[in-house]
Amino acid sequence: MKKADHDTDRKQIKRLQQIINVGSSIEGDFQRLGITKPQQLIGRDPLKLYRQICKVDGARHDPCLLDCFMAAVSYMDGNPPRVWWDFTSTRKRKYKIEDKTK
Repeated sequence: MKKADHDTDRKQIKRLQQIINVGSSIEGDFQRLGITKPQQLIGRDPLKLYRQICKVDGARHDPCLLDCFMAAVSYMDGNPPRVWWDFTSTRKRKYKIEDKTK
C-alpha cells in the first residue's frame, strides 16, 4: 500500500496503513484499541495508547511501539512524516521508558 506523503491532506487518508510506520502489526494494535480510522489518532496521547495496548494484551510491549505510536499521531496531527526511530530519543527523555535489551 502506498504511504501518504507530507502534502497529502490528512482527511484523504482512509486506511491506517497509509500512515508511515504503520503496517499490518501496528494496524492490529490500533484496532485492538478501537482505532480503525486514521483520523481517530488526531490529538491522541501516544503514551496513553501505549499503556492501553500493554493492558489490553496483558504484557509490556517493546518501547519501540511507543515510538511508532508517537510517529503516527504526530503525522496525523499535521507534522511531516518521520520514521519511528526519530522519536526514540524523545521517548527516552520525555517518558523515561527505556529499551530492556540494553
